Amino acid sequence: MRPRVLIVDDHAGFRALARTSLESEGLAVAGEAATGREALALVAALRPDAVLLDVRLPDTDGYAVCRRIRAGWPGVRVVLCSVHPISDHGPSYAASGAHGFVAKHEFSGRPVALMLGPA
Repeated sequence: MRPRVLIVDDHAGFRALARTSLESEGLAVAGEAATGREALALVAALRPDAVLLDVRLPDTDGYAVCRRIRAGWPGVRVVLCSVHPISDHGPSYAASGAHGFVAKHEFSGRPVALMLGPA
């Protein structure tokens, strides 16, 4: 069974790119969300295996969403993404409980699929 991924980003163009890239690597996209509130509702409703989660969302930051996902659904893998490199995120990333991080300008389906795939 292919891992099911929820894509969370407020930019529709990035969601479309991520969908195409992840599906080309054999992952199934369970859904898409543009806000943290939508993300949490869809995690509860869809029970995805993994979440690709933007750090900056219009209603909250991705770190808070990641911590809530990890607390409520500890089996869900989370990979954070941002336009800024990981070095700009430091302690926030470390405290989030995320399984990985990718800078958007380096986004590729293959490494993200490896991070989001089975543990």
